[in-house]
Amino acid sequence: MVIKEKNEEEVLKVICNQAGIEKAAKIIKDGGIVVFPTDTVYGIGCNPYNKNSVEKIYKIKSRNISKSVPVLAYSIKTAEKIVHFDEFTKRIVEKFWPGQLTVVLKVIDEEIKKSLNLDDKIAIRVPNHKCTLELLEKCEFLVGTSANISGNTSFTNPEECLKNLHDYDIFVDGGTITSDGESTIIEIENEKIKILREGSITKEEILKL
Repeated sequence: MVIKEKNEEEVLKVICNQAGIEKAAKIIKDGGIVVFPTDTVYGIGCNPYNKNSVEKIYKIKSRNISKSVPVLAYSIKTAEKIVHFDEFTKRIVEKFWPGQLTVVLKVIDEEIKKSLNLDDKIAIRVPNHKCTLELLEKCEFLVGTSANISGNTSFTNPEECLKNLHDYDIFVDGGTITSDGESTIIEIENEKIKILREGSITKEEILKL
């Protein structure tokens, strides 16, 4: 079911069912911008290979272009198409994905490197949320940054998100998100784990391998 929300700049609002996911996936493939629920907060995303769409997300969020955006992947196997895993890192992601762990990895896909304006690394994760995974099953990858103006609080309540963010194309309503906060971001070099942002997963949990 698709609900047209008046007073919300004619943004399409859909619920998180098969019809809603298919509508959102089509809009993403056509270059549109989607706001969607994840296992941490509401996210805003697009096709990461579409440079124009990526630039629009930066404008919507008022995000500094020097700050790269993270990517969500459908699975580890999908992620392997664009990043390199060594054996140590592979063991970690097999333990925590799908889940609230973002890993900074070497990019092996030149096309996505150009569209996201990356140097040689990208932040990537597989989220543990049924709605997000159903969307990713159709799209494989999504830019997956928090749906808020940069520097402001992230949203877990769909109505608050709708009121405070504008200029995107479709809103996938997954209800209020219950989580322990944002994902933990790590980078691994020579089997040493560096915490770039501690979120819902602690360093101690990661080290319990």
